[in-house]
Amino acid sequence: MKTSSFTVAAVTAAIAAVAGLAHAKEPPMPVAHSLYELTVVDIDGKPQPLSAYKGKVLLIVNVASQCGYTGQYTGLEKLYQDYKAKGVVLLGFPSNDFGGQEPGTEQEIKTFCSTKYNVTFPMFSKVKTKGDAQSPVYKLLAAEGGGEPKWNFHKYVVGKDGQVKKAFPSSTKPEDAELRAALDAALK
Repeated sequence: MKTSSFTVAAVTAAIAAVAGLAHAKEPPMPVAHSLYELTVVDIDGKPQPLSAYKGKVLLIVNVASQCGYTGQYTGLEKLYQDYKAKGVVLLGFPSNDFGGQEPGTEQEIKTFCSTKYNVTFPMFSKVKTKGDAQSPVYKLLAAEGGGEPKWNFHKYVVGKDGQVKKAFPSSTKPEDAELRAALDAALK
Protein backbone atom coordinates (compact mmCIF):
# COMPACT_ATOMS: atom_id res chain seq x y z
CA MET A 1 0.00 0.00 0.00
CA LYS A 2 1.38 3.38 -0.99
CA THR A 3 1.32 6.08 1.69
CA SER A 4 0.55 9.67 0.92
CA SER A 5 3.22 12.29 1.26
CA PHE A 6 0.71 14.49 3.11
CA THR A 7 1.15 14.56 6.82
CA VAL A 8 -1.49 15.49 9.33
CA ALA A 9 0.44 18.70 10.02
CA ALA A 10 0.51 19.62 6.32
CA VAL A 11 -3.21 18.96 5.92
CA THR A 12 -3.98 20.96 9.07
CA ALA A 13 -1.86 23.86 7.79
CA ALA A 14 -3.62 23.77 4.42
CA ILE A 15 -7.06 23.79 6.08
CA ALA A 16 -6.02 26.70 8.30
CA ALA A 17 -4.77 28.63 5.28
CA VAL A 18 -8.02 28.08 3.39
CA ALA A 19 -10.06 29.00 6.47
CA GLY A 20 -7.96 32.13 6.84
CA LEU A 21 -8.77 33.08 3.26
CA ALA A 22 -12.46 32.63 3.92
CA HIS A 23 -12.24 35.20 6.69
CA ALA A 24 -9.93 37.57 4.85
CA LYS A 25 -11.37 41.01 4.41
CA GLU A 26 -12.34 41.91 0.89
CA PRO A 27 -10.86 45.14 -0.39
CA PRO A 28 -13.21 48.07 0.19
CA MET A 29 -15.35 49.24 -2.69
CA PRO A 30 -14.06 52.49 -4.15
CA VAL A 31 -16.02 55.47 -2.90
CA ALA A 32 -18.09 57.13 -5.61
CA HIS A 33 -18.00 60.91 -5.74
CA SER A 34 -20.86 61.18 -8.22
CA LEU A 35 -23.94 59.18 -9.10
CA TYR A 36 -22.56 59.06 -12.63
CA GLU A 37 -19.71 56.81 -11.45
CA LEU A 38 -22.17 54.14 -10.32
CA THR A 39 -23.73 51.25 -12.19
CA VAL A 40 -26.95 49.77 -10.83
CA VAL A 41 -29.03 46.76 -11.83
CA ASP A 42 -32.36 47.43 -13.52
CA ILE A 43 -35.57 45.57 -12.67
CA ASP A 44 -34.77 43.05 -15.45
CA GLY A 45 -31.34 42.24 -13.96
CA LYS A 46 -29.30 44.22 -16.50
CA PRO A 47 -26.48 46.58 -15.48
CA GLN A 48 -27.39 50.22 -16.01
CA PRO A 49 -24.68 52.88 -15.68
CA LEU A 50 -26.15 55.99 -14.11
CA SER A 51 -23.91 57.99 -16.45
CA ALA A 52 -26.66 57.35 -19.02
CA TYR A 53 -28.65 60.03 -17.18
CA LYS A 54 -25.90 62.64 -17.17
CA GLY A 55 -27.30 66.08 -17.98
CA LYS A 56 -30.81 65.08 -16.88
CA VAL A 57 -32.64 66.08 -13.72
CA LEU A 58 -33.39 62.97 -11.68
CA LEU A 59 -36.13 62.26 -9.21
CA ILE A 60 -34.99 59.22 -7.22
CA VAL A 61 -37.61 57.45 -5.11
CA ASN A 62 -37.43 54.35 -2.91
CA VAL A 63 -40.67 52.51 -3.62
CA ALA A 64 -42.65 49.64 -2.10
CA SER A 65 -45.72 47.71 -3.23
CA GLN A 66 -47.39 47.20 0.15
CA CYS A 67 -47.03 50.64 1.73
CA GLY A 68 -49.60 53.21 2.72
CA TYR A 69 -47.90 55.47 0.17
CA THR A 70 -48.01 52.91 -2.67
CA GLY A 71 -50.82 54.88 -4.30
CA GLN A 72 -48.19 57.53 -5.07
CA TYR A 73 -47.19 55.38 -8.05
CA THR A 74 -50.12 56.99 -9.91
CA GLY A 75 -48.86 60.51 -9.19
CA LEU A 76 -45.23 59.56 -9.86
CA GLU A 77 -46.14 58.20 -13.30
CA LYS A 78 -48.13 61.37 -14.07
CA LEU A 79 -45.23 63.53 -12.89
CA TYR A 80 -42.87 61.49 -15.09
CA GLN A 81 -45.15 61.96 -18.11
CA ASP A 82 -45.44 65.71 -17.40
CA TYR A 83 -41.67 66.22 -17.05
CA LYS A 84 -39.84 63.64 -19.18
CA ALA A 85 -39.90 65.79 -22.34
CA LYS A 86 -38.35 68.61 -20.29
CA GLY A 87 -35.41 66.41 -19.26
CA VAL A 88 -36.51 64.82 -15.96
CA VAL A 89 -36.11 61.09 -15.39
CA LEU A 90 -37.78 59.38 -12.44
CA LEU A 91 -35.84 56.40 -11.07
CA GLY A 92 -37.66 53.92 -8.83
CA PHE A 93 -35.63 51.81 -6.40
CA PRO A 94 -37.72 49.16 -4.63
CA SER A 95 -36.71 48.61 -1.02
CA ASN A 96 -37.86 46.24 1.70
CA ASP A 97 -36.22 48.30 4.47
CA PHE A 98 -39.35 49.75 6.00
CA GLY A 99 -41.94 47.42 7.46
CA GLY A 100 -41.07 44.62 5.01
CA GLN A 101 -43.38 46.35 2.53
CA GLU A 102 -41.54 45.20 -0.61
CA PRO A 103 -41.17 41.42 -0.17
CA GLY A 104 -41.64 40.47 -3.83
CA THR A 105 -39.14 39.45 -6.45
CA GLU A 106 -38.11 41.89 -9.15
CA GLN A 107 -40.48 40.18 -11.61
CA GLU A 108 -43.37 40.46 -9.14
CA ILE A 109 -42.56 44.13 -8.53
CA LYS A 110 -42.36 44.84 -12.26
CA THR A 111 -45.67 43.09 -12.93
CA PHE A 112 -47.37 44.89 -10.02
CA CYS A 113 -46.12 48.32 -11.13
CA SER A 114 -46.96 47.86 -14.81
CA THR A 115 -50.38 46.25 -14.40
CA LYS A 116 -51.73 48.14 -11.39
CA TYR A 117 -50.15 51.57 -11.96
CA ASN A 118 -49.00 51.56 -15.61
CA VAL A 119 -45.49 52.55 -14.52
CA THR A 120 -43.19 53.38 -17.44
CA PHE A 121 -40.38 55.16 -15.61
CA PRO A 122 -37.13 53.22 -15.07
CA MET A 123 -37.28 50.74 -12.19
CA PHE A 124 -34.33 48.98 -10.62
CA SER A 125 -33.62 45.91 -8.54
CA LYS A 126 -34.30 46.06 -4.82
CA VAL A 127 -31.72 47.95 -2.78
CA LYS A 128 -30.92 48.66 0.83
CA THR A 129 -31.49 52.34 1.53
CA LYS A 130 -29.95 52.37 5.01
CA GLY A 131 -27.64 50.41 7.29
CA ASP A 132 -24.46 48.44 6.73
CA ALA A 133 -25.43 47.05 3.32
CA GLN A 134 -26.69 50.44 2.07
CA SER A 135 -26.67 50.81 -1.70
CA PRO A 136 -23.90 53.10 -3.01
CA VAL A 137 -26.67 55.21 -4.60
CA TYR A 138 -28.33 55.84 -1.25
CA LYS A 139 -25.01 56.27 0.52
CA LEU A 140 -24.19 59.06 -1.91
CA LEU A 141 -27.67 60.65 -1.72
CA ALA A 142 -27.51 60.70 2.08
CA ALA A 143 -23.96 62.09 2.12
CA GLU A 144 -24.87 64.91 -0.25
CA GLY A 145 -27.35 66.35 2.20
CA GLY A 146 -30.44 64.41 1.23
CA GLY A 147 -30.32 62.30 4.40
CA GLU A 148 -31.35 58.67 4.64
CA PRO A 149 -34.96 57.87 3.87
CA LYS A 150 -37.16 57.61 6.95
CA TRP A 151 -39.75 55.52 5.07
CA ASN A 152 -40.78 54.35 1.59
CA PHE A 153 -41.39 56.96 -1.14
CA HIS A 154 -38.71 59.39 0.05
CA LYS A 155 -37.83 61.62 -2.90
CA TYR A 156 -34.51 63.15 -3.99
CA VAL A 157 -34.26 65.82 -6.68
CA VAL A 158 -30.84 65.50 -8.33
CA GLY A 159 -29.63 68.28 -10.62
CA LYS A 160 -28.08 67.95 -14.07
CA ASP A 161 -24.69 68.04 -12.33
CA GLY A 162 -25.51 64.86 -10.38
CA GLN A 163 -25.80 66.64 -7.03
CA VAL A 164 -28.76 66.45 -4.65
CA LYS A 165 -30.71 69.69 -4.85
CA LYS A 166 -33.51 68.86 -2.44
CA ALA A 167 -35.06 65.91 -0.62
CA PHE A 168 -38.70 65.36 0.28
CA PRO A 169 -40.24 63.02 2.86
CA SER A 170 -42.61 60.22 1.97
CA SER A 171 -45.65 62.34 2.81
CA THR A 172 -44.83 64.74 -0.04
CA LYS A 173 -47.15 63.80 -2.87
CA PRO A 174 -45.91 63.79 -6.48
CA GLU A 175 -48.32 66.62 -7.33
CA ASP A 176 -46.96 68.81 -4.51
CA ALA A 177 -46.20 72.33 -5.74
CA GLU A 178 -42.90 72.50 -3.82
CA LEU A 179 -41.66 69.25 -5.39
CA ARG A 180 -42.57 70.46 -8.86
CA ALA A 181 -40.92 73.84 -8.16
CA ALA A 182 -37.72 71.99 -7.15
CA LEU A 183 -37.79 70.07 -10.44
CA ASP A 184 -38.37 73.30 -12.39
CA ALA A 185 -35.49 75.01 -10.58
CA ALA A 186 -33.17 72.06 -11.29
CA LEU A 187 -34.05 72.23 -14.98
CA LYS A 188 -32.78 75.82 -15.28
